[in-house]
Amino acid sequence: MTGQRHQPVLLAEVVAALNVRHGGADNSAPQDGAIYVDGTFGAGGYSRAILEAANCTVFAIDRDPNAIAGAHDLVKEFAGRLHVIQGRFGDMVELLAERGIRAVNGVTLDLGVSSMQIDEAERGFSFRFDGPLDMRMEQAGESAADIVNDMAERPLADLIFTFGEEKKARRVAKAIVAARALAPITTTSRLAEIVRRAVGPSGADRIDPATRTFQALRIAVNDEMGEIDRGLDAAERLLAPGGRMAIVSFHSLEDRRVKHFMRERAGRNPKGSRHLPELAETKPTLRLISPQGITPSEAEIAANPRARSSRLRVAEKIGAENAGGEVAA
Repeated sequence: MTGQRHQPVLLAEVVAALNVRHGGADNSAPQDGAIYVDGTFGAGGYSRAILEAANCTVFAIDRDPNAIAGAHDLVKEFAGRLHVIQGRFGDMVELLAERGIRAVNGVTLDLGVSSMQIDEAERGFSFRFDGPLDMRMEQAGESAADIVNDMAERPLADLIFTFGEEKKARRVAKAIVAARALAPITTTSRLAEIVRRAVGPSGADRIDPATRTFQALRIAVNDEMGEIDRGLDAAERLLAPGGRMAIVSFHSLEDRRVKHFMRERAGRNPKGSRHLPELAETKPTLRLISPQGITPSEAEIAANPRARSSRLRVAEKIGAENAGGEVAA
């Protein structure tokens, strides 16, 4: 593995948003006894910060076997308070029910791929390193190579356009189909070169021309948009009244889904017009804590460039005025 170890973005903001330190008149007393879910454990940065802030319990979930294997030392350090589960955060309700937990005080998700996964060339997430064209977070199922070599040109173009927001998606798909007719595309470097030739020089944004296509394939391989939808719904169901969800996203597709979900559950749907029927009135289940989202400081961006595009959105489950303290399992 190369590169720096994963640095969680907006870390202090996430811990504050979850009300981990909550309960005193000055809002500084620890929320001891509370239960939190870190649905994207990774290297454990958010879990550690939550556990250090209060005498609480964290159930951490990750679909990547490597993340689970790397959790041993942290589980030992916080013995009895940190429980690491391999699985998808979209299944958090069922995963915690199996362990006797029916409600929690907070849920955090750090969406997308981690820098640890990107930095492992053999995982095939990045064109910065030459490696097998894989991109599977769970290391099982259909790989990016399977999609690139087997999908018909039109659906492939649609995938790249939808998940990568690549304006030249049809040109990219056509180039991929032509290249794979000569030999299967099995490495990140070969795919990146095919895409770069199809897209042409970088525009004003100066990102690598292969970036959007790689993002699209990664999202498709891991069903990331579907998992976000399932995860947001599960988090809402699992939260106790007064509990909060704190969701960090890194690109417009992720953030748009989070924003729309929270606005809908908060009763902020757009009103109907004489051309469109009025949307059905539903009782709000969430209260928006950060309607515009929270972005990183310039200092954090300078220290961790990955934070540049991040945005934190926070919502609170509507219910009892104060749901602090222990949540009944």
